Amino acid sequence: MDFKDKVAVVTGASYGIGAEAAKLLARAGAKVALAARTESKLNSLSKELPGSLAVPVDMTDEKAVRKMIEKVLAHYGRIDILVNNAGQGYDCPVEFIDAGKFRSLLELNLVGPLVAMQSVIPSMRKQGGGAIVNISSGLSLMHLQGMEAYASTKRALNGLTLTAREELAADGIALSVVYPYITLTDFEQNTLKRADCAAVPDAEDDGQGRPPADSAEFVAEKIIEVIKSGAAEMHVHDWMKKPRG
Repeated sequence: MDFKDKVAVVTGASYGIGAEAAKLLARAGAKVALAARTESKLNSLSKELPGSLAVPVDMTDEKAVRKMIEKVLAHYGRIDILVNNAGQGYDCPVEFIDAGKFRSLLELNLVGPLVAMQSVIPSMRKQGGGAIVNISSGLSLMHLQGMEAYASTKRALNGLTLTAREELAADGIALSVVYPYITLTDFEQNTLKRADCAAVPDAEDDGQGRPPADSAEFVAEKIIEVIKSGAAEMHVHDWMKKPRG
């Protein structure tokens, strides 16, 4: 896909992977709609990206998500790319997962992306195609103690994405999943936690070919790659393709 004058919506664009993806898309010639909760951060980033639009939104609010997409369509007239990046972690053993917190996590990590997808599909179909990229996690490919609350939401997102890819192929809409590895962002600081939860694996080589943590820009580059290729899945490292317990 040639990004020049294409319109891209990036959720979770206020920092980390989302912000870096927005920057790369803008540098490639796309007009970027920046979506996240923190308006001040979006406005600051928008000033760096000519032609961009800051659209504050709570991705757990279905009506707000739909209105956000409507606002972008009204402003630009089309949407060619959707990057669903907004999300939050939850570190806790299955036995102690708080049902209320888990429901909120599902709303943000799974339902929000679904609503955004549903909201852009009609316009993409009408214009003859588009690209939807859902940011998952390498944890969704594993079963690590204390990580399942978060991993399960991303595993469900994987399934929705890959099934929708088959359903929308005839419309020229390419859906892709990106599996980031440990990434140097503020994500962990914003993760819901329980004190006795197992820690995330150290970001260092453990003798099994596991690389050090990635920069947000590195992951953003992978997002750009998968938009260009239209591939179904993008593992940021080949190591992640190996079966994990």
